[in-house]
Amino acid sequence: MLYWDIYQVNSATQNLIGVKFRGTVRKFAIENDFVLLAENAQDEENTVRFALVENTYEEKLLQRITDFIRSIIADAEIKQVLDKVPNPILSKLKNNDISRY
Repeated sequence: MLYWDIYQVNSATQNLIGVKFRGTVRKFAIENDFVLLAENAQDEENTVRFALVENTYEEKLLQRITDFIRSIIADAEIKQVLDKVPNPILSKLKNNDISRY
């Protein structure tokens, strides 16, 4: 089974939803040959989440993603919100609690 680390992106000044932000981040992943999932959050306003396969990428990759996102959204806040999640649901974090099933 694959386990994923989930990160979230927020901005106080710029809209992240409806501006092709997720697609731009996905394209960056494809062009740089790494696996990334991205979804708009439904449980928080103006939030996009992305996931990377746990322990498959070096720390430099996360820095590259962060730098890329901040080149688009200058005040972007990127933080890890969950780690080692099997089959992640990015839109609602509470759905990743396995005890719910």
